[in-house]
Amino acid sequence: MSAPQETEAAREMPAPGDAPRKLVNRPAPADRVFRVGSTGVGLFVLVLFGAIGFMLALSAVPTFRRYGWSFFTEHDWQPERDQVGMSEVLLGTFLVAFVALVVAFPLALTSALYISEYAPAKLRGALVAVVDLMAAVPSIVFGLWGLFMLAPYLQDVAHWIHQNLGFIPIFDVDTDPNAPLLELSKYTGSVFIAGVAVAMMAIPIACSVMREVFAQAPIGEREAALALGATRWGMVRTVVLPFGRGGIIGGTMLALGRALGETVAVLLIIQPIFDLKIKILEGGGITVSSLIANRFGEATSMQLSALLTAGLVLFVITVIINTIASVIVSRSRSGAATEI
Repeated sequence: MSAPQETEAAREMPAPGDAPRKLVNRPAPADRVFRVGSTGVGLFVLVLFGAIGFMLALSAVPTFRRYGWSFFTEHDWQPERDQVGMSEVLLGTFLVAFVALVVAFPLALTSALYISEYAPAKLRGALVAVVDLMAAVPSIVFGLWGLFMLAPYLQDVAHWIHQNLGFIPIFDVDTDPNAPLLELSKYTGSVFIAGVAVAMMAIPIACSVMREVFAQAPIGEREAALALGATRWGMVRTVVLPFGRGGIIGGTMLALGRALGETVAVLLIIQPIFDLKIKILEGGGITVSSLIANRFGEATSMQLSALLTAGLVLFVITVIINTIASVIVSRSRSGAATEI
C-alpha cells in the first residue's frame, strides 16, 4: 500500500476513544415545562368550550320538546301566553351585524392599507397600538358613546336616507319624511344606530387581521411591480390585495362574529320590539344577545330554558363563522412566504 493510501485509511479509521456517541434528543427543562403548560391550557380551553356547548344544549331540551321547530318560525316572544319564537330575534341580529359590516368593512380595509403601505415608519407603530387598544375598550363605553354622541347625528342621517332612498323597503319608515313637523322619535333606537355603534367595535378586529396579512405580501413581488413602473396604488392593487384576499375575507368574518354577539351596546341603544320587519332606519328591534340580557333577570324556569336555547343558536352560529374565518386566514398566511 502506498504512503498516500495509508494516510487516507488512517484518517477514515476512528482513533481509540473517538467512537461515535449516541445522541439523545432531550428537551431542556424549560422547554418541557412550556410544552406541558401550553398543552394543559389548550386542553382546558377545549374542555371549557365543550362544557359550555353541552350545558346550553342540555338546557335547550325542554324548549325543543315543547315548541319544536316553531321555535324558529314564531316571531313573538311572550312566554306568559306560551308564544316563544326567535325568527324576529335572529332577523334583528343579522340586520345589526349587516349594518355593522357595511360601515366597518371599508373603514377597516382602508385603515389596514394605510398602516401597512402608506403610513410613515415612525407613525406605524403608534397606529398599530391605537387599533389594538380600540379592541380592548369595553363595549359599554361604545354603547354610551353611540347613545349620547352618535344617535342625535345619526337620526338626521337616517332621515336623509329615508327622504332620498325611502322607495327601497329596507330604508322605509312609517312616517312622512317631508312632513312639516318631523317625527325624529321614529328614527331613534333603530337597528341603523345600533349597527353603527357595533361597527366601531368590529373595525379593530378586521383591521388587525387585514394588516397582518398585507404585511406578509412578498417583498420581491412588491419591488418587481415598482421596478416595472407601477405606482404605489398599482403595486397595492396587483400584489398586496390579491395576496391578502384571504385575510380580507377572514377578518371580515371575524368582525361579523363580534357583531353577532354584541350585547351591551345594542341593549343601550335599540328599542326592544318583537316585530318581523327589515326597516333598519325605523326605531325598534331586538337581537339574541340583547334579548337574553333584557329578560334573564325575570325569567322563570321555562323562560330561562328558552333564553338558553336562543343562546345555543347564537353560540352555534358564532362558532361556525369564526371557524370558517380562522381557516381562511390560516390558509391565506400559508401562501408564498415573504422574501428577504
